[in-house]
Amino acid sequence: MRILILGAGALGGYFGGRLHQAGLDPCFLLRPKRAAVLGQDGLRILSPLGDYQAKVACITPDALQPVWDVVLLTCKAYDLAEAMETIRPAIDARTAIIPVLNGISHIDALCRAFGQDRVLGGIAKIQASLLPDGTIRHLNDWRWLTFGEIAGGISARVERIAGAFSAAPGMVATAVPNIMAQMWEKLVHLGTSAICTVLMRANVGEVARAPGGIAFMHGVLQANAAIAAAEGFPVSDAFMQQYRGVFGDDASAYTASMLRDLEAGGRIEADHILGFLLEAARRHGLPSAVHEAALLHAKAYEQRRDAKRLP
Repeated sequence: MRILILGAGALGGYFGGRLHQAGLDPCFLLRPKRAAVLGQDGLRILSPLGDYQAKVACITPDALQPVWDVVLLTCKAYDLAEAMETIRPAIDARTAIIPVLNGISHIDALCRAFGQDRVLGGIAKIQASLLPDGTIRHLNDWRWLTFGEIAGGISARVERIAGAFSAAPGMVATAVPNIMAQMWEKLVHLGTSAICTVLMRANVGEVARAPGGIAFMHGVLQANAAIAAAEGFPVSDAFMQQYRGVFGDDASAYTASMLRDLEAGGRIEADHILGFLLEAARRHGLPSAVHEAALLHAKAYEQRRDAKRLP
């Protein structure tokens, strides 16, 4: 199986490194500078599940040919347009694209660009960071890569991919029959954490300890669950019980990655998470005031960042 991975950052580098450890020999699609670094120093993972270091195959966009069975797409949502143009020469009728971006809007964009038959749904659950020297530091035991057919069911190709990926140590790759429902569950969770921690500029525990904080977070969770249900993907009672607990924990230090990116002065996925949920709420005539406030907050931050007026 020929596997192409766009980028060698925290997510792509970790999963790609584990696939390499299993002998699957994935190839990393990189800009020339990053390719030169990996060509010289190799890929290095530091992880509670075992460290790994090795020389890996790299390719630059100018050398791409349509010979790949799987393309693992691990970019940020705001880089999707550039990423699609970068991988375009690699895609043909045999290729399955597994995107593991936040949100859901990228699925339609990929289907328009490459056709629904080429695109799977995907979710990554992992905490890792890319250190300044290019090392990938895996932070805990989260190691899950989940994917499936957009139309539902288990196809022969996702079974083949899951079977090949299952040999990789330090990761769990699973093909599921309901990937879109699982992606909506993730968005309900992610959207709630983004709205609450970005609007309040505080972690979940700090919001929970503030007067009315838990009720506010539970209200946002319920609003996002209503959006998912209106889209045809109602979340389960067990999911709601679990995340009421998550957003009711006054000792929690949990924050959305969007808040961490914002506080670091970085780019954020405002349109792809907050904007997407707002549009969906409006489309179904659901209450959207909190989504409007969160998107306004994020877009005002982007204006200030673009003007180089951040502290």
